[in-house]
Amino acid sequence: MGKINAIITGVGGYVPDYVLTNEELSRMVDTNDEWIMTRVGIKERRILTEEGLGTSYMARKAAKQLMKKTGADPDSIDAVIVATSTADYHFPSTASIVIGKLGLKNAMAFDFWAACCGFLYSLDVASSMIQSGRYKRIILIGADKMSSATDYKDRNTCPLFGDGAAAVMLEGTEEENIGLIDSYLRTDGMGLPFLHMKAGGSVSPPSHFTVDHRMHFCYQEGRTVFRYAVTNMSDDCALIAERNGLTKDNINWVVPHQANMRIIEAVAKRLELPMEQVMVNIEHFGNTSAATIPLALWEYEPRLKKGDNIIMTAFGAGFVHGANYLRWAYDGK
Repeated sequence: MGKINAIITGVGGYVPDYVLTNEELSRMVDTNDEWIMTRVGIKERRILTEEGLGTSYMARKAAKQLMKKTGADPDSIDAVIVATSTADYHFPSTASIVIGKLGLKNAMAFDFWAACCGFLYSLDVASSMIQSGRYKRIILIGADKMSSATDYKDRNTCPLFGDGAAAVMLEGTEEENIGLIDSYLRTDGMGLPFLHMKAGGSVSPPSHFTVDHRMHFCYQEGRTVFRYAVTNMSDDCALIAERNGLTKDNINWVVPHQANMRIIEAVAKRLELPMEQVMVNIEHFGNTSAATIPLALWEYEPRLKKGDNIIMTAFGAGFVHGANYLRWAYDGK
């Protein structure tokens, strides 16, 4: 038996029906469409408004569509991994809820926390599981209900975030030079003061004080995060391109985390790629954290060709950052 490579064999996605527009946001906080579009490039975002539904609902919807598209036998799924920062509960895992709802009988499940880099990190881990030969078929989901962590009284952060989920099927192949080829993933560990949720964890459990002081929402020092994101995402893409012999002439697509249109443009400029080769969905989905990259793959899937060279990159709380180099395994469907 030859070396096993891990390939994506299908993509599924889900976004809620409710569209929160900039115009509606301008009635909630002191902002307007021009201000939001100029600074971050977001026109609208999807919000899961139904009471009692969390991240697992969107993850399950994406996984169900994925299984239907790929025709995968539910009993053949060996693992379900959910990359998220907005788990339904502290425990059990969101992935275990997805497995229960989908009726998967032979799968292990766990959540993966790496903020907006969650999909990139977990793709590397899941690919290693496939390459080991012990796992044949893994569903990897990026899903976040960011509206649950957003303060709609904070004009600086509330325009940024939306809700959504997307899932990929990972399988093994002995075909050479296909699938996940390389990853460069790093955590600098210095990001806590600049991007965090102050309360709700073991350091500061929920209390009247934490609720009254609105400590259960995303806090971000925007300028610092922006500067780090531009530098790291650009550098990571350049590094992974260089060590794999990739240039503007043979990179087909770049899939950047959808946090800010100016960051996306900076990454494209660093790689000397036209924006036509950059997957962008920030204008209508906003920042869905771990879901942004797989949602972009879901939208662009019909345009992908077998052998396409794809660089994916992200940056998030921690600070975590990195890039993956993927060679696409099938023609769009």
